[in-house]
Amino acid sequence: MSSEQAAEGNQQVWDVVVVGAGPAGASAAHAAACAGRRVLLLEKAELPRYKTCGGGIIGPSRDSLPPGFELPLRDRVHAVTFALNGRLTRTRRSKHMLFGLINRPEFDAALVESAKDAGAQVRTGVTVTRVEQHGANVPDRRTVAVVLGDGEVVLARAVVGADGSASRIGAHVGVKVDQVDLGLEVEIPVPETVAEDWAGRVLLDWGPMPGSYGWVFPKGDTLTVGVISARGEGAATKRYLEDFVGRLGLAGFEPRISSGHLTRCRADDSPLSRGRVLVCGDAAGLLEPWTREGISFALRSGRLAGEWAVRISEAHDAVDARRQALNYAFAVKAGLGVEMAVGRRLLAVFARRPGVFHAALTGFRPAWRAFAKITRGTTTLAEMVRTHPLARRALEALDRAEASGPTAPAARPAEVGDPEPAAERQ
Repeated sequence: MSSEQAAEGNQQVWDVVVVGAGPAGASAAHAAACAGRRVLLLEKAELPRYKTCGGGIIGPSRDSLPPGFELPLRDRVHAVTFALNGRLTRTRRSKHMLFGLINRPEFDAALVESAKDAGAQVRTGVTVTRVEQHGANVPDRRTVAVVLGDGEVVLARAVVGADGSASRIGAHVGVKVDQVDLGLEVEIPVPETVAEDWAGRVLLDWGPMPGSYGWVFPKGDTLTVGVISARGEGAATKRYLEDFVGRLGLAGFEPRISSGHLTRCRADDSPLSRGRVLVCGDAAGLLEPWTREGISFALRSGRLAGEWAVRISEAHDAVDARRQALNYAFAVKAGLGVEMAVGRRLLAVFARRPGVFHAALTGFRPAWRAFAKITRGTTTLAEMVRTHPLARRALEALDRAEASGPTAPAARPAEVGDPEPAAERQ
């Protein structure tokens, strides 16, 4: 535990300051606090607070939670209905839970409590305007100054930026993105009869615009309904959501919350650190490019950032701090970076040929099994492509098909209600 004081003003110096108390920031704070360091977690909102997010907790997310963490699940998903822009619907079912559904305000608040239990201190309602690694606010080369909105300066040996996709810490680091998407979402309270129809089942609807899709996630007496598409298609994305809600027969129910959010995927050469400052989660542009799933990436990168921030806080010179920061970047790229690379390939094909994906998931048993294994967390997309020749050949075939131009219409999958062989249930 650090006991050094700043040269001027006898000001406390934290070992690690984490900016942003979402899943990435809370995970980073938890990891650093578990190492016995003095950790401060800063959040601009008051907790709990709403975030635009489907709230799906897949296997990699569950595996990355703090030990003993109890998920505040609102539902357990055992079935997925797939649709191609409202057509050719088919439901696949699993004997085992595929993934869980949470409300982000409850989930994020519980993660912050875990960080506090590990020893981190939390300040909410605090806006961070910038970080400085040189200048009058920085007493020595081992210190980073975190400047708050009211002018207060907080000093740290290492800083973790987890302040979302519009991250100020990311701007300091120089994060670059090459994919920006717009997600729109409504939270719709529904009667018990409607809720019962959706219980344990989600809908994934491949949308009308390239790379777009919609979802319905049930959470007790509320349905989370959303769509996502590339930025720049704002009006069309809004129409897609309106048409989607109407098609589902939910237009007569008043949404409790309507919200929007931009997701940003990092470019391959985007930095993950600058000096003693690391970024993780959305602030680093870390999410799955095809599905835009970000919670598992936030939890995993946050934990790594917290662990390596501890090492940076112990570095006595810039060379050692740089070495530790590079080790953090290597750890992220070796795991999450590989998954993102596969996701980019899938998105490129999906954007042009959604019917191929739909036909595979609804009519090709190995594709459904792969989907189930990935969501349950028994494998990852990257691991499957690396270790399974069939998956690798299928992705290579999709790459070739994507390069060759438009495809013929996909074969008709079975409609909902068609007999589903027991062998297709995983």
